[in-house]
Amino acid sequence: MWASGADGTVLRSEDTGYLWQQCATPPGAAKLDFRGIWAWDALNVLVLSSGTGDQSRLYQTTDGCSSWKLLLTNPDAAGFWDGLLFLDRQRGLIYGDPAQAPGRTDHVRFGLMQTRDGGKTWSPAAELQPLPGESVFAASNSAMTANRGWVWLGTSKARVLRTSDLVTWQSAQTPLASGNDSSGVFSLAFRDQKHGIAVGGDYRKPEEVTGTAAYTSDGGEHWSVPSKPPHGYRSAVAWDASDLAWITVGSNGSDISYDDGVTWQWLDSGNWNALSLPWAVGPNGQIGKLGTLPAHPAGVSR
Repeated sequence: MWASGADGTVLRSEDTGYLWQQCATPPGAAKLDFRGIWAWDALNVLVLSSGTGDQSRLYQTTDGCSSWKLLLTNPDAAGFWDGLLFLDRQRGLIYGDPAQAPGRTDHVRFGLMQTRDGGKTWSPAAELQPLPGESVFAASNSAMTANRGWVWLGTSKARVLRTSDLVTWQSAQTPLASGNDSSGVFSLAFRDQKHGIAVGGDYRKPEEVTGTAAYTSDGGEHWSVPSKPPHGYRSAVAWDASDLAWITVGSNGSDISYDDGVTWQWLDSGNWNALSLPWAVGPNGQIGKLGTLPAHPAGVSR
């Protein structure tokens, strides 16, 4: 089990989370903010840092974090990487905020990189055009998600972009809060090709419940407002397959939905940033594990 964070921190647990040990810091990474981590097993892990220009980097360990190798540094001086996603063991994506194309002062595109060899080499993915002022959030390494051949990306304009070939993208507007640099879609998850959840809101207004979640049942072509939303801004969402429930977390707590995001009920009041069920992580090294869930509401079956 693995976790990452600020100041070049990478943590590892060999006993299902009872004890955590700090890994060797990757070279030159003591001041980096590791927002993304992708672990294949106890030895092979990739970590991605978020920051402007060369502060966005990708490191790899093949010996359980005793040593690290720098694989890639953001080639855009003004670029900013937000997250890391693998579709399978070989095909992966790095997604980032829009930046000018190299050698072009009149052309801006999202920072998308792809690998087809497990992360050994990377190249620019097909260009994806942003709206003016549009960006992606690095809050929880989950602004992009994939399921059964489809990839979805959420943005600060409350849009969800989707593709099945990484070349042609379709856009859909969600009812999440937007309009400033602190609001939009922060996290996406799909339990199959059709049913998905988008969460976010305005992180500067953590208690505001309007515009914090949306759900889709047609693969992200249309998005609907929950009849009972989460209890505030949410930065991560995930599907709990064992309990057939959605879990979402944010800085003022967490919520659960048993009906594919139509209604949400309060779960706890912790301060959480990211999810990898049954685990959640928060500020100041906080790590939590999902406990016993509340009973399903009347009329909702598993």
